[in-house]
Amino acid sequence: MKILQTISGLSVTSGGPSTCTCDLMNALYKEAGAFVDLLTVGARSPEDIVLGAGEPWLKTVPYDYRTPLALSSNFNKAILALDYDLYHCNGLWMGVNHSTCSVARKKKRPYILSPHGMLYPNALHINYWKKWPLLKLWYNRDIKNASCLHATCSMEAEHIRAFGYKGPVAVIGNAAVMPEYAALASSKPCGRRAIGFLGRLHPIKRVERLLYGLAECTEDVRSGIVLQIMGKGLDDYEMFLHNEVDRLGLHSCVEFLGFVEGEEKYALLRNLWALMVPSESENFGMIVPEALISGTPVYASLGTPWKILSDTKCGWWEDSTPENIAKIITGIVSMSENDVLEMGKRGRSMVKEHFAADSVAIQMLMLYKWVLEGGSMPSFVTID
Repeated sequence: MKILQTISGLSVTSGGPSTCTCDLMNALYKEAGAFVDLLTVGARSPEDIVLGAGEPWLKTVPYDYRTPLALSSNFNKAILALDYDLYHCNGLWMGVNHSTCSVARKKKRPYILSPHGMLYPNALHINYWKKWPLLKLWYNRDIKNASCLHATCSMEAEHIRAFGYKGPVAVIGNAAVMPEYAALASSKPCGRRAIGFLGRLHPIKRVERLLYGLAECTEDVRSGIVLQIMGKGLDDYEMFLHNEVDRLGLHSCVEFLGFVEGEEKYALLRNLWALMVPSESENFGMIVPEALISGTPVYASLGTPWKILSDTKCGWWEDSTPENIAKIITGIVSMSENDVLEMGKRGRSMVKEHFAADSVAIQMLMLYKWVLEGGSMPSFVTID
């Protein structure tokens, strides 16, 4: 079976879907008998690093995006000239996504669609005045006629059903890759205990909730904590966060570290006493397994699909009110180093058991085979 995955971009700056798609492709390529390629549009500038560059599965066309819909004639020509048994589209709202679905239908081939959280109610609400006509013009048909939709967690599957899709939904988590340099924490730095946020700075991430939680803590607790905010994003939102730090008088316990990646990212994660994920809404969120791989417990809000953190005692899945965040921060200050390290060990074991890249790749290949050949439906697939 020959499979073609597509995505609008695979550069470092493209965000989470690019990273998890690249990780999945690497895992699929290592599986015996897997013939899966990925087609995308190349980087806009030489400074923008493309993930997977040089890998045998990667096919790119020169950057030629036009209009806010990212229409690409280079991509359209390339995908029309290629012939695969099944097409797998990553994402929504870009011309590349619609082209993949449209070409699959034209070639009378099945296709799978991975929305990567883009059908969550909060995500649909953002710029809905733009998305509504696109749904009517293209995407309602693209979604309705997909052979299967791929959700990365049960929460996303529920939102896909709420959107109205009646066909098969496969729940397969993102592939968690463990780089050699992602060592398990054996100790935590002395001095003030670092907690951290890592991700795109955007209002949906609700980073300000961490600031409000800090402001609720006592002076003694704040003197023992430093919040490290790692990431870049919307300039206006970052300025808002800086202004809130000024307004709340939190200069002594908040640091902005900017964009981090690679070994530096994992070293910073390893040194944290806890990663904090206060998002209003979040899909799988690769940063959670990355922190757990590093031996760092994770706090995630109830708007994220991470109940397993509490179930396996490697973190906290709780409400994100300032009062509750303050309670969690206060608890972190009072925890022993050994207790934190034990939570981290449980977290790394949980990621290996549930989200190891080779297991995820095998599930995806099972899905491809089922869509193409039929037979017994995989246990991770449901039909409404």
